[in-house]
Amino acid sequence: MRSSTKRQASVLAMMSWSVWAQAQNQVGEAPAGDSRPPAVAPLFEQPGVLTPRGKLVLEPSLQFGYASSNRVVLVGYTIIPALLIGLVDVREVKRNTTTAALTLRYGLSRRAELEIKLPYVYRSDSTVSREVFTGTGVDNVFDTSGKGMGDAELGLRYQLNEGGGDQAFYVAGLRVKSRTGIDPFNVVTDCSPRCVGPNVTGTGLPLELPTGSGFYALQPSVTWLYPSDPAILFGSVSYLHNFKRSGVNRKVLNGQWEPLGTVAPGDVFGFNFGVGLALNDRALISFGYDHSSIARTRQNGVTVPGSVRTQLGTLLVGFSYRINEKRTVNVTVGAGLTRDTPDVQLSLRLPLTF
Repeated sequence: MRSSTKRQASVLAMMSWSVWAQAQNQVGEAPAGDSRPPAVAPLFEQPGVLTPRGKLVLEPSLQFGYASSNRVVLVGYTIIPALLIGLVDVREVKRNTTTAALTLRYGLSRRAELEIKLPYVYRSDSTVSREVFTGTGVDNVFDTSGKGMGDAELGLRYQLNEGGGDQAFYVAGLRVKSRTGIDPFNVVTDCSPRCVGPNVTGTGLPLELPTGSGFYALQPSVTWLYPSDPAILFGSVSYLHNFKRSGVNRKVLNGQWEPLGTVAPGDVFGFNFGVGLALNDRALISFGYDHSSIARTRQNGVTVPGSVRTQLGTLLVGFSYRINEKRTVNVTVGAGLTRDTPDVQLSLRLPLTF
């Protein structure tokens, strides 16, 4: 009995020592910091903060874009620089695009998340044209529109480092774009029997606007966020590769098809940067710039005539307000800085966390 009592007392003493030592270690350790990137008012497609593990974010969004451009087409030849023999076609294009999307994001782990985006697109174009030297002073208006599912997207993001303190957070991303939208080669084009070559009739404009690009695409990216009290600096670099298509045919009037062969749209190199500020514990504001450089389009291995490298620059302002722990309102306004960029972009996002 005495030996058994001694053994129990010894075990209790060892357990007490273990608990005391563990408590001392916990007192001496600094509290663990949050290794997740800081929150900013979202400006770009790639969000900064990853979804926590096991959490689901449902984000309905609505985006509107308006663009206008003027184009002068000279159809003829010149005998001296000041004299044109032929026609001058002056066109003014006004374009409205509204995209409603439903995005699902799920936290796979502490550092990884999966994203699925399902867009629905409505587009409307108005083209105002006048041919001079033809005895008419009347503007011709060509209206067209299109609506339907856009190109669905699948994305994966992974945080590369712990970050925090004086270190930046780095998040790698990979996005795959499908061809679920209406193909631009399947809508009827207003020309017959073909849109290129002699004896062409029609405007060459689509009678129905497509809602997709018609090409599969893959986009890797790297996003960085650097906390610098009281601001947060952020930015990203991306490269979008469009996969070429072979055996492409364009649909024209009278049910005819014009063979185009192999079409390879230009790849897109993009970068953006910005700064975010916390107004209080609920409101955030961000300022940023987004730029995309689109390479030339090639057809059957040759650059398409008239195709040039296009530069798109947009100045963005975003505001975010956290209603509660599960609901947030994000508003973004963008203004185009280059001729080919939409004049204005407005977007509203309402992420819900479950």
